[in-house]
Amino acid sequence: MKTQATVSQPSAVPGSPLLQVSGALALIIAVIFIAAWLAKRMGFAGKNAQARGLKVSASVSVGPRERVVIVDVDDARLVVGVTPSQINLLHTLPPAPVASEEANEKTPDFQSVMKTLLKRSGRS
Repeated sequence: MKTQATVSQPSAVPGSPLLQVSGALALIIAVIFIAAWLAKRMGFAGKNAQARGLKVSASVSVGPRERVVIVDVDDARLVVGVTPSQINLLHTLPPAPVASEEANEKTPDFQSVMKTLLKRSGRS
């Protein structure tokens, strides 16, 4: 008796590899967008106001939705009252002292910190 070996074709995969790859790519892109949205909501995103010459130097809450904020502008500091519906100028202060700028200059940069750390460990 002769036995015949039957060769069976592999069954078709429910999803093609192209669909699997594009689905994984869509999932990764969705995760990136969700992470960016969370970073923006949590305050980790860059502050564009500082680039335009504005900086909030102090803020205090005076009610459930009201705040008093000190805003540094190029030539003055403004004391501003902020509510959900409006913003009022309360007072104008003279410019901030220059000592804060000198303190920023004294902070070491990343390159000098790394050099000192490498010298301490003996790897120069």
